[in-house]
Amino acid sequence: MAVKAVEKYGVSIRLACVAFGISQTCYRYPPKLSSQNTEIAEWLLRLTAANKRWGFGLCFLYLKNVKRRPWNHKRVYRIYRELELNLRIKPRLRLRRDRPEPLSVPVAINQVWSMDFMSDALMDGRKFRTFNVIDDYNREGLGIEVDFSVPSGRVVRTLDQIIEWRGKPAAIRCDNGPENLAAELINWANRNQITMLYIQPGKPTQNAYIERYNRTVRHESRTLGPTLRETPLPTRNS
Repeated sequence: MAVKAVEKYGVSIRLACVAFGISQTCYRYPPKLSSQNTEIAEWLLRLTAANKRWGFGLCFLYLKNVKRRPWNHKRVYRIYRELELNLRIKPRLRLRRDRPEPLSVPVAINQVWSMDFMSDALMDGRKFRTFNVIDDYNREGLGIEVDFSVPSGRVVRTLDQIIEWRGKPAAIRCDNGPENLAAELINWANRNQITMLYIQPGKPTQNAYIERYNRTVRHESRTLGPTLRETPLPTRNS
């Protein structure tokens, strides 16, 4: 508009710049050749097509350090955005995790039990599992069931054996394993009026008592050495 005012009405450049609120430097600035913008666009399209994971930073560094192009990064980025190349790489989705619930501290025995599974292998490579149960109040180990497989029926039988001499708990805390989510265990808990406290997925700290107990069991069993490993495991019929 300032250029048209000077050419059409013959006003001075100073007066035209004052009238339209621009500096004389801006008025006298020679625009870049559009052919350079076309070249930049071609380079950006070529680089992003050949390197799918490259963003603006890698493209600009390649043009500057490898191809020795004198283009300013602001100019290259402006064309990069006009081509909408900044929208082709989707941002990573961040999983929203709930804040972990605090670990409750029981005030009496048989208020809350905790149970969990451990896995290990014998000298011949056969894998076995242990089913551990403790009382959260005094961290007393109530039972360790060992076998090559401990299904939900075996879990129910072990808990019944512990209840015979220990008494019935008000609640049992466990993770979301398939044995703990089985219908047989849930029905058993409903019949005995025992509340199943499932921890949040991916939050083993909510079952910290049994996790610490598992560490003690694993450490002590390995400290005993070959004695435990050479002892045959009980079968289901024993």
